[in-house]
Amino acid sequence: MAARGSRFPRQRQVLLFLFLFWELCLAGSEFARYSVTEETERGSFVANLAKELGLGVGELSSRGAQVVSKDNRLPLQLNTNTGDLLLSEPLDREELCGSTEPCVLHFQVLMKNPLQILQVELQVRDINDNSPIFLEKEMVLEIPENSPVGAVFLLESATDLDVGTNAVKNYVISQSSHFHITMRVNPDGRKYPELVLDKALDYEEQQELSLILTALDGGTPPRSGTALVRVEVIDINDNSPEFEHMFYEVKIPEDSILGSLVITASAWDLDSGINGEVSYAFSHASEDIQKTFAINKNSGEISLIGYLDFETTESYSIIIKATDRGGLFGKSTVRIQVMDVNDNSPEISVSSFTSPIPENTPETLVMVFSIQDKDSGENSRMVCSIPEDLPFVLKSSIENYYHLETEGALDRESRAEYNITITVSDMGTPRLTTQHTITVQVSDANDNAPAFTQSSYTLFVHENNSPALHIGTISATDSDSGSNAHITYSLMPTHDPQLDLSSLISINADNGQLFALRALDYEALKTFEFHVGATDQGSPALSSQALVRVHVLDANDNAPFVLYPLQNASAPFTELLPRAAEPGYLVTKVVAVDRDSGQNAWLSFQLLKATEPGLFSVWAHNGEVRTSRLLSERDVPKHRLLLLVKDNGDPPRSASVTLHVLLVDGFSQPYLPLPEVVRDPAQDEDALTLYLVIALASVSSVFLLSVLLFVGVRLCRRARAASLGGRSVPDGHFPGHLVDISGAGTLSQSYQYEVCLMGGTGTNEFKFLKPVSPNLPLQFPKKDMEESPTLRNTLGLFSDSS
Repeated sequence: MAARGSRFPRQRQVLLFLFLFWELCLAGSEFARYSVTEETERGSFVANLAKELGLGVGELSSRGAQVVSKDNRLPLQLNTNTGDLLLSEPLDREELCGSTEPCVLHFQVLMKNPLQILQVELQVRDINDNSPIFLEKEMVLEIPENSPVGAVFLLESATDLDVGTNAVKNYVISQSSHFHITMRVNPDGRKYPELVLDKALDYEEQQELSLILTALDGGTPPRSGTALVRVEVIDINDNSPEFEHMFYEVKIPEDSILGSLVITASAWDLDSGINGEVSYAFSHASEDIQKTFAINKNSGEISLIGYLDFETTESYSIIIKATDRGGLFGKSTVRIQVMDVNDNSPEISVSSFTSPIPENTPETLVMVFSIQDKDSGENSRMVCSIPEDLPFVLKSSIENYYHLETEGALDRESRAEYNITITVSDMGTPRLTTQHTITVQVSDANDNAPAFTQSSYTLFVHENNSPALHIGTISATDSDSGSNAHITYSLMPTHDPQLDLSSLISINADNGQLFALRALDYEALKTFEFHVGATDQGSPALSSQALVRVHVLDANDNAPFVLYPLQNASAPFTELLPRAAEPGYLVTKVVAVDRDSGQNAWLSFQLLKATEPGLFSVWAHNGEVRTSRLLSERDVPKHRLLLLVKDNGDPPRSASVTLHVLLVDGFSQPYLPLPEVVRDPAQDEDALTLYLVIALASVSSVFLLSVLLFVGVRLCRRARAASLGGRSVPDGHFPGHLVDISGAGTLSQSYQYEVCLMGGTGTNEFKFLKPVSPNLPLQFPKKDMEESPTLRNTLGLFSDSS
């Protein structure tokens, strides 16, 4: 690095230093180092960050401080009120870092407002909590008897999970006159024992020796582990195996498949026979090496039996021992360099996320996150992006730290939810990509007033309605949500002092239903209008208004009223009719009105009774009373007409009119009023007797007629059905006291009337008219309807109203 840096001009180095310093200042990050001993109790004090950063008490809490880590291992917790950084759990250095020394944990303290990041390193100090362990509890050494004094024999070393002074420091062996222990240091810095021959062996004297090897660490107090060393004395073997190379170096990709050949380390022995047979084995191999590589004891081929991971271990240093059958051996070192491949996708670690976000708020911080890639070199370089069609912007704080914020104010009514995909890609070959999708909700603000579905409403209600009748519903919508969209309805004050709206209409505040509080009268109030308000429950509340028009529909609740002739006069009204009048002579005109409207006020006139039924007729559509024929001498001088005035409502209403007509020879004849008849009690008794006789005869006649009808039904059923289906008057001679009226005036059917005249008077005054046939529905002649458009229209409106 020094040689390469010397190629840069001094001025360029100064500028680069100033640039880096300026970037760090802008990023707002600081650096701190702390240390703690492993196995320290939970809740132990580490440091006070408030003092470290020069902040006051409670300022960390107001700034939203939190402890974050890239690998989400957070053994620390931050008390934001006091600023104390405390252990959240006891730490095990061996679990966290293994054999790596020093053991340093990296994490950050993130403060959001304003954004500031404190880079913190926590060193975990080792304690002597692990004893040395021999992977092989029993070691067998085959030593030729001719081995010279001072010969050295390799022994398996012990492993200790502790590091530094707490690691293995010394080896001792049980007392023996033939051997003592010396220590050596291998290339990776670990100590291993060697057995040194102090006294020549004699195969014939002793063929096997057992020794206890003890490994001691440097802790206080020290810990130890033991293994059995069994020495087997063999016969003479004077040549040791020798490797072709004392040092082998090989590179292998980390994605190599299992079983692939790594390297072949071969050795030979000048001896012959069994003393020249060489076997290969790992010497002083750690547990990790034994799980990753295997050696063929006959050929020296080293193969891969475990997966490689450059991010965990970048290289392996293995000592290979070649031993002949006589126990002589040779050593060689193989260094295996692991080559990195792009096998790790980028990782995203979210530190802070805020959702929902209020609408109409500019530049709101949504998320803070960091990215990392466990690969190295180009494989670890990363780029981060979000879709361009979203109103969000991605900004970089410091190296591999990003924060996401809105570009401006959001509108919930346009879009209430955003799905944002954060894409992180590395620069390796092939590129690896990681995506992280977040959902950002937009919370509502009361920025929309209620809107009615119509600007104005027109409602119709029939008069004489029942109280509390539902007459219609008004509706409004609010594009906001929650309470901001909850609408209440109300009646607005009216500016018409004559209109008491509170006594006419009420409204349901929840659903906008309108009700009529009392019965309405079309003749008193035909139409009225008012405004309805819709108000939401936002803060502040927003409202709008709509116009409501109510039209009262007429009902047939008024009977016709006769204006002429007046029916409440004390003396009856009499019309004069000259005897020389021609047919169609206008006798009088009945004038009537109806307070209702439309077809309910269209009137028709009908002649119900008359002294001479065929003499007079009434025009149905205008109420004109005219003569139907020429007058004769036989016509009585006094006539009484009963007219019916009926509207076209449903059901129809009617009024009756009584007319008195006096026949005169000329208008010079004085007006003769109809005299009141004085009833004679004797005549009443004679009439009563007559009525009783007539009733008895009628009952007998009805009985006889019933018997005849029963026989007739049995003999002529069809004829009887046809005769009964019509409503016609039977043919034949009428009795003398009956008068037949066929189609006279506006009546379309024949009626029979019994004419009762008072005897004993010079004028034969008309007394009453009693119909004999059953009452039939009144109909207007088809011809009259065709000739009178007014009558036809009137009847059309009557039928529509019904």
